[in-house]
Amino acid sequence: MDDNRIAKLLEDLVERLAATEHERWSHWQRYLHGKGLRQADGSLLISAELVAQWENQIATEYKDLSEKEKESDREQVRRYLPIIVSALAKSG
Repeated sequence: MDDNRIAKLLEDLVERLAATEHERWSHWQRYLHGKGLRQADGSLLISAELVAQWENQIATEYKDLSEKEKESDREQVRRYLPIIVSALAKSG
């Protein structure tokens, strides 16, 4: 495969993965906003319990997460696999 074809495949892959990443991020934001209490000024108030839970997850390495938390991360990664498989099939 020549360099131009590789560059085109990678450019297409980045765009498709970026679109999926935006969908994933949007899904998370909808979830997060749904957990908050809308204030009069438009800001969101998130409960101390959720903040503590998420800060704990932030500070925890993947290997040390619970199996439920790991599966949640795996579900997110699985969104990308069809795009990667498609790109690999095109490169062959």
